[in-house]
Amino acid sequence: MLKTALAGLRAHRLRLLLTSLAITLGVGFIAGTFVLNDTIQAGFSQRVTADADKVDVAVLPKDPDGVLSEKILERVRAIEGVTEAQGLIKEPAPLLGKNGKAVGSVPTTAVSIVRGPLDRTTIVSGSGPGSDDQAAVLDENTAKAQGFQIGDTITVLDGSRSEHRFKLVGLLDPGVDQELAYTGVVGLTTATAQRMTGAKGYREIDVAGEAAGLKQLVAAAAGAGAVVKTGDELAAELAKAAGFEMRTLTMGLLMFGAVAMMVAALVIYNTFGILVAQRTREMALLRCIGATRGQVFGSIVLESVVVGLLASAFGLVIGYGLAMLALTVIGAFDAPLPTDATVTLAPATIAIGLAVGLVVTVCAALLPARSATRVPPVAALRTQVEEQTYRTGLLRWGFAALFLLAGMGTTGFGVWGMQPGEPPTLFVVMAGGALTFLAVLILGPVLVKPLSAAVGWIPARMFGVPGRLALDNSARNPARAATTTVALTIGVTLMTLISVLSASTRVTVFTKLDEQFPVDYMLGAQGREDGVPRSVAQELRGKPELASVLQIRRTPTKVAGRSYAIGTFHGTVTPEVVSGSMTGLSAGEVALLDYAATELGVTVGGTVRARTDLAGTVPLRVVAVLNGANSTLPALTVAEQPFDTYFDRLPDSSVMINIRDGVPAERARAVVEAAVATHPTVQLSSSTEVRGQFDETLDMLLMIVTGLLGLAILISLLGIANTLSLSVHERTRESALLRALGLTRPQLRRMLSIEALVLGLIGALVGVVLGGVFGWAAVMAMLDGAVLSVPVPQILLFVVLSGAAGVVAAILPARRAARASIVGALATG
Repeated sequence: MLKTALAGLRAHRLRLLLTSLAITLGVGFIAGTFVLNDTIQAGFSQRVTADADKVDVAVLPKDPDGVLSEKILERVRAIEGVTEAQGLIKEPAPLLGKNGKAVGSVPTTAVSIVRGPLDRTTIVSGSGPGSDDQAAVLDENTAKAQGFQIGDTITVLDGSRSEHRFKLVGLLDPGVDQELAYTGVVGLTTATAQRMTGAKGYREIDVAGEAAGLKQLVAAAAGAGAVVKTGDELAAELAKAAGFEMRTLTMGLLMFGAVAMMVAALVIYNTFGILVAQRTREMALLRCIGATRGQVFGSIVLESVVVGLLASAFGLVIGYGLAMLALTVIGAFDAPLPTDATVTLAPATIAIGLAVGLVVTVCAALLPARSATRVPPVAALRTQVEEQTYRTGLLRWGFAALFLLAGMGTTGFGVWGMQPGEPPTLFVVMAGGALTFLAVLILGPVLVKPLSAAVGWIPARMFGVPGRLALDNSARNPARAATTTVALTIGVTLMTLISVLSASTRVTVFTKLDEQFPVDYMLGAQGREDGVPRSVAQELRGKPELASVLQIRRTPTKVAGRSYAIGTFHGTVTPEVVSGSMTGLSAGEVALLDYAATELGVTVGGTVRARTDLAGTVPLRVVAVLNGANSTLPALTVAEQPFDTYFDRLPDSSVMINIRDGVPAERARAVVEAAVATHPTVQLSSSTEVRGQFDETLDMLLMIVTGLLGLAILISLLGIANTLSLSVHERTRESALLRALGLTRPQLRRMLSIEALVLGLIGALVGVVLGGVFGWAAVMAMLDGAVLSVPVPQILLFVVLSGAAGVVAAILPARRAARASIVGALATG
C-alpha cells in the first residue's frame, strides 16, 4: 500500500501541484509574517542591548508624568562606587520649519545629549553637540521631512515661546523610543535643554558603577518617589514598549494568513475529492485483491501528509522571500522600524509553518479519505465513474436554521443592544457574522441550484447549446460546487465588507466633520497646551473679508470627582438645546452637554459645583442641556466674564472663521495667515485639508487590506480550476459523446468556461450579500451615528472580476477537454 500511495502521488502530479500551491501560499504568508516579526524584534533587541550595556542602573520617577530633582542626582553621584551619573531631560520644545511655523501637530521633544560612557545617543551623521550650547542635532526623519541639512541654522522655541537659533551639527536615530519617533527630536546639551524647556528635573537618571548591590544603594538614595531598574530590566521594558505595535501588526497579518489557510483547506478538500473520484476503479481493484478499508484510508492520509510537508517546506522558502521583500519596502519608506537585523528562519517559525501546513492538509483530506473507504469492490467492474447524488435532509435544515437564528440574533444584539464604538460590540457582531456564515456554508448545496439558475439565465440564452449545457452542469454536483464557491465567497465577503466599512466610515466622518467643522477655517495651537492669543481673533474680527469669528476657550475642571472641560465662547454660536435656554447666560449659571448632565444626574434647575483656579469651588445653576453629539462647546459652558474671573483670562483654545460671501478663498486665507504669522505655534486648518488627510490614510489602508485579501482570492481560483478538472474527468465519455453528436471544440471550451463563470458569479453574489450585511453591522458597531454607504460600482467590479477570474481558471481544464480524442474517450471512459 505504501508503494501504491507513492505511485498515486507520481501519477497525479498536476492535481497535487495545484494543492501544493494553495498550501505553499498560505504557509508562506504565515511564515513570512513570523520572519518579519522576528527580524524587527531582533532589531529592537540589538538596539536596546547596545544602549543597556552602557547603563548599570537607571532611576525613573514613579509617576510617569513626574521628574527627578537635582538633589536626587547629587545623592546618587555621592554613592561610593558610582563612577558616572547623568540626568536626562526630555521635554517639549517646538521646532520651526523653514516656513516659520511649528513643525507637526505636537511639539518636538528636546532631549539632553550627555557626553562620556553614558551617552546612549546614536549619531548617524555629523557629530553630537558636545559642550557647544549653540549646537543641536535633529532626528534624521524630521531633518529629511523639513529639508534641513548639517550646517543649517534651525530655530527652536523655549518655554516662553521665544526663538533661539542653533547650528545643526548632526543627525541622530531616535532608536526604539516610539514617542520620540512620533514627535521628532532636538538634541541639545544638558544645560541648554534645561534652559530651553524650563525643566524642573530629569525624566531619567542613568548610573554607571562597580559597587556591590548598586541597585539597592541607588534605590536608597533616590527615595520612595523613584523606581530603580538595572540596565537589563530597562532594556526589557524598552523592547517591550517598542515591540507592542509590531506585535499588534503581527496579529493583524496572522488573521489574513488564517483566512488564506481556511480557503486553502477548502481547495485541499476538493482536490482530494477529485483524486478519490478519479481513482474509484483503482481503489475498488485494491479492495478486490485484499486491501482493507483501513489501508485505503491510510493511503489517502499518507498522500496528504507528503503533500502537506512538501508544500509547507516550499511555503517556508516563500515566506522568507516575502519577509525580505517587506523589509526592503519598510526601509524604502523610512518607517521607524529596525530593518538591519539578520533575516533568519527561527526554529519556532519552521515548526509552526510545517505544523500549520501539515495539520490543515491532513484535516482537509480526512473526509475524502473516509469516502474512499466506502468504495465497494464491485465498482471495479463499472465502466464509468458515477456522480454522487445529493439529498437535503432534515438534519441539515435544522442545523442551518439554528446557526442562522443564532447568527442574526447575535448580530442584532450587537447592533441595537450594545453601545456603538465599544470594543465588545464589534466582537459580538463578528461572532454573529461567523455563525451566519456557518449557516450559509451548511445551506450552500441547497442554494447552488436556484442561484445557478438565476445567474446562468442570461448566458444560457446568449450562448445557445453550450450555455444551456453549462447551466445544467453547474448544478449537477451541488455539494462540490458549493464547496468550490465558498472558497471564493470568503474572499469576496471580506472584500465587500471592507469596501462598505471604508465607504461608510468616510461618509460618516465627513458628515460629522461638516457638523463639527461648520466653518471655513479653524485656528488651534500646536499640542493644544498654549492656546491662541486673544489678539489674533480681535484682529480678524475687524477684517472685511471675514463674515464671523468665534472664539472658544476651555480648561479642565473637576465636578463631583469627575474630570470635565469647562469653557466659554465669544461670538455667535447656535448649539442644539435639548432643554432649558442659553439666552442671557450670566454669572453663576452653566449649560451642560447632555452626556455630562446624565453622568452627573442633574437637569435644568439643578446645581453643579466646579473647581476653578482663582475662585475655588463654585456652585453653578444648570439653565440648559445641550446636544453633545457634534457640539463645539465644552462639557460645561459659562458666561465669558465669569470664566475670566474663574481662570485668569486664558487664551482661546480654538478660533472658528467663516469667509464673507463673494470673497475668494485664497484672499481670505491670506488674511488669516497674516494674522497668525507672528505666532509660530498657531496652526491653521480647514475642512478640506482634514478631509484630504483622512482620505489619504483610508485609501492607503484599503489598498493594503485589498492586497492582503488578494491572496485568499488567488487561492480560491485554484479551487475553481480543480473543480473544473474533476468535471472534465467525470464527464469524459459525456464530452466525447457531445463531440460525436456535433459539438465543436470551441463550443466545448465555451461550455466549460460558462460553467466556471456561473460558479464564480454564485460565489461572488453570496459574498456580496454577506459582506454588505455585515459591513453595515460592523459600521453600526464601530461608529456612533453611522451613515451607511454602499460603493455600488466597486462591488459590481468585484462581481465582474470574480466571473472573469472563474473563466480564466477554466482555460486549462477546457483546453484539456477539447483536445481529448473522441474515440479514445468513448473507449476508456
